[in-house]
Amino acid sequence: MTLPRSLQARFALSVGLVLTVLWLLAATVTGLIVRGELDEVFDSALQETAERILPLAVTEIVGRDEDEVTQRLAPIRAHDEFFTYVIRDPEGQILLQSHAADPAAFPAYDGQGFRQTATHRLYSDAVLSGTIRITVAEPLAHRAAVARSIRMSLILPLLVMLPLALGGIVLAVRVSLTPLRRFRARLDARSARDLSPVPAADLPAEIAPLAATLNGLLARLRDAFEAERSFAANAAHELRTPLAGAIAQAQRLGLETTETTTRTRAAEIEATLKRLTRLSERLMQLARAEGGRLRMDDSADLRPVARLVVEDLARTVAPGRIALTLPETEVLSDIDPDAFAILCRNLIENALRHGADAAPVDVTLTAEGQLIVANEGPVVPPETLTRLTARFERAQASSDGSGLGLAIVAAIADRIGSEVLLESPRPGEATGFRASVRLPADGPKPSRAR
Repeated sequence: MTLPRSLQARFALSVGLVLTVLWLLAATVTGLIVRGELDEVFDSALQETAERILPLAVTEIVGRDEDEVTQRLAPIRAHDEFFTYVIRDPEGQILLQSHAADPAAFPAYDGQGFRQTATHRLYSDAVLSGTIRITVAEPLAHRAAVARSIRMSLILPLLVMLPLALGGIVLAVRVSLTPLRRFRARLDARSARDLSPVPAADLPAEIAPLAATLNGLLARLRDAFEAERSFAANAAHELRTPLAGAIAQAQRLGLETTETTTRTRAAEIEATLKRLTRLSERLMQLARAEGGRLRMDDSADLRPVARLVVEDLARTVAPGRIALTLPETEVLSDIDPDAFAILCRNLIENALRHGADAAPVDVTLTAEGQLIVANEGPVVPPETLTRLTARFERAQASSDGSGLGLAIVAAIADRIGSEVLLESPRPGEATGFRASVRLPADGPKPSRAR
């Protein structure tokens, strides 16, 4: 037999089986005890009947005019007669008998006391020096019928009460396991990034150590991830100063030399160092996206943040290269403004770097809190789209960039409970690329007077 995997089902089944076995055992023992007590009561009734009838029979027999006459008493009214009797003389001649008595069922008198045949339980007694003898008989079938009735009285309530008891057990087990289901629901509701301890104060004492062990494991995992993110952020931060110094030295070398080869080499070194600087900045942003708190207690309007990011990037490209569309109403969201700025900047820089040089990049923030960045360019194959959010992944191996921009966007989207939707070609177009993220927004509200 295979036990169910559910702990609740196992408890209910185990307790139900134990209860059923104990109840059947108790009913059996009770039936045996009652049967013994029942035999004592019926034996006492046999003896009492004999002792009450015998004096009356003596008076009747002694006062007769004729001897050796068998008298059968007629019933007053029809009824079931469970006790029958015969009164005999020393020769076995029946002097008096009850109306339903069958002489064949009464064996020969062999002294005072109880006897039992295959069909009857008998009690015999005698008076007047043994000259008048009485034997009272009770059918064993009567006792068996009474015993069966008692057993059924014990079993029938069991058939009714046992399902009710099992239902009560299931309900009690279910109620008892409610804290465990709450703990499971809390744990199941956690995202992959949330490693904070799961509240377990209401768990039973038998399960609380398991919850404590799990919370300890979460704490160790959180510390390990924090150490990893801290290392990446600190390493990227510490690289800033030496990289800036190296870039300055490469620029100075290019200005001071008159040799074309050396000047070219210095420009290449400067370009490489700048790429390394951008990579370190991306690593810091990735660490910020994966380790920081990205949801705030209060909501703020995202339009000013988007406007500042676009204005900052517009200084580095040709005029009109970035087209920003904002709603007239506030776009309120509890996402951290810095995280939103990182998300917005990476999407726009990705579009500028990989889109067509002369075509504008369309940046749209809707009133419902959706950020959309679209650019003109060649169609990206579907199999490439599915892996663009992976770290150090590029649409083309030869393309410029660190391969971390969309990975940072995906990390931020995951932390705020959203996802990045990548589409190529753009909806309604034959070419281009579009990325969109649904932000946690409170809904549009009327713009406040400035």
